[in-house]
Amino acid sequence: MIQNLLAFSLLWTQATDVRQFGAVGDGVTLCTHSIQQAIDNAAAQGGGVVEIPPGKFLSGTIHMKSHVRLNLQKGATLLGSAKRHDYDHSVWYALIEATKAEDFAITGEGTIDGQGAELARDVLHMVETGEIKIPPKGWRPSEVERPQIIEFTDCRRVRVEDVSILNSCCWVQTYRNCVGLLIQGIKVDSKTYWNNDGIDLLDCRDVMVENCDVDCGDDGICLKSDRPDAFCENIAVKNCRIRSSASAIKFGTSSHGGFRNILVDHIDIHDTFRSAVALESVDGGTLEDVTVSNIRARHTGNAFFVRLGHRNTKVAPGIVRRVHLKNFDVEVPAGRPDFGYPFKGPQFLEPHNLEPSSIVGHTERPIEDVTLENITIRTAGGGLPSVAYFATDHLAYVPERATDYPEFTMFGELPAWALYVRHVKGLRIENFHALLGQRDYRPAFVASDVTDMRGRRISVDGPGAKNQFLLHKCTRVSLPKNVVTRRVN
Repeated sequence: MIQNLLAFSLLWTQATDVRQFGAVGDGVTLCTHSIQQAIDNAAAQGGGVVEIPPGKFLSGTIHMKSHVRLNLQKGATLLGSAKRHDYDHSVWYALIEATKAEDFAITGEGTIDGQGAELARDVLHMVETGEIKIPPKGWRPSEVERPQIIEFTDCRRVRVEDVSILNSCCWVQTYRNCVGLLIQGIKVDSKTYWNNDGIDLLDCRDVMVENCDVDCGDDGICLKSDRPDAFCENIAVKNCRIRSSASAIKFGTSSHGGFRNILVDHIDIHDTFRSAVALESVDGGTLEDVTVSNIRARHTGNAFFVRLGHRNTKVAPGIVRRVHLKNFDVEVPAGRPDFGYPFKGPQFLEPHNLEPSSIVGHTERPIEDVTLENITIRTAGGGLPSVAYFATDHLAYVPERATDYPEFTMFGELPAWALYVRHVKGLRIENFHALLGQRDYRPAFVASDVTDMRGRRISVDGPGAKNQFLLHKCTRVSLPKNVVTRRVN
């Protein structure tokens, strides 16, 4: 699937210490010019290693060049300036930027610290002086005004390995239209809570993300598609550990071109506010041939959310098809999954009990060919009509909200506690176990406008739990004999 990621033509035999160009690792002296000189010099020699030794090297924007490896030694910190004026605006503001470069890398056991909280205060000061405007209906400066730590655009054959990346003022790292990208063994810790996505891949191809630890104040590892003529394609995300105050693994919300040929495997998720896995197409894009497997999640708001919406009404609804979710072991607690973190996820707008996993398509374009295999969900349950109530004979009245921002709570109270499915054609359920902690007034499973649904080995357990599947406007349904099916209008 992912080929030639290690086929680099890098000339990294010669090494240069940034101190040779005047950099001082005292955390006070601004070293932007010295570090840039070292990078430019290595590039002019045809390639080489630029070493950042132990110490704290303060810098504004530096621009990576082809055939250069920036290596942060153990004990080294590249410290982002806390002054926004020290950052260049290329595509977006960023501490480390590259555009149309190839065969380059960031490596080492050192740290890149964006000083996000301090930098955010400087951005807010610029708002107070009128230099930066808050967007209409917004409450914070937009992403384009706040520096990220890494921003690579239109690059080829890139490696980011082993470094720790901390405290961004915006998304932590964004890779736009990059081909041949390896992100391996990095640690991300950024909870400034101004859109602190851990890793963002936008319309990238031939990517491997593996053995990474991500703890962030927004989506953990997020795939996006900004262009209708481009895809996130041929991507593998493997053996990562994620905590997020939003969703741990997310495709979307920006979904104009789409996502195809993607594997997500062996992900350990904890204390995540929204979904462990959210797969979304709402801007006309195609999401297809996606496998998500071996997911272990403890303390998360929702196991999985698969959504085909129509936020971008200028184009037809997109396509979601051939999605395989397998080997999930998920625990949904009664309280806030992100309890104890300094920046909590936002309050939801409507009252609701704990939400089920859900697969929800569009009235004009159902989601197609979904397989749920070896799924175990443990939910605290406890759903009470006094908190929120949805009568099972009113399934037609679950709101569509096709143009809304996609989120697993977007429909308010849902009529099931384990799994809710609507507008789907072709659903295979193989070995689905739902365990309920406390009695819930709702049935375990609800399907509405579903065609061609086949199930085997479906079970529920817990106080008052019944292995019941409510069917509303469903055709060609085959479920095991131990499941009580009831059709409702």
